[in-house]
Amino acid sequence: MAKALLGYVGGSDPRLLAEMRRLQQRVQDLESELVRIQAENDALTAAASHDSLIESIDAHQAEPALT
Repeated sequence: MAKALLGYVGGSDPRLLAEMRRLQQRVQDLESELVRIQAENDALTAAASHDSLIESIDAHQAEPALT
């Protein structure tokens, strides 16, 4: 009964361990990709807001600079 509850006595199944390592590596890869995409998104957002700020300035109606 105890063997049935604890599983195979010979240790962990190597296929299970290999699958777990593969899944852990996949999670790390996805986390790295997420960080990269978030950084890219932040850069694009900053560039878009900078462009819209420049476009919102009307040079024809701007006051002359003080000299």
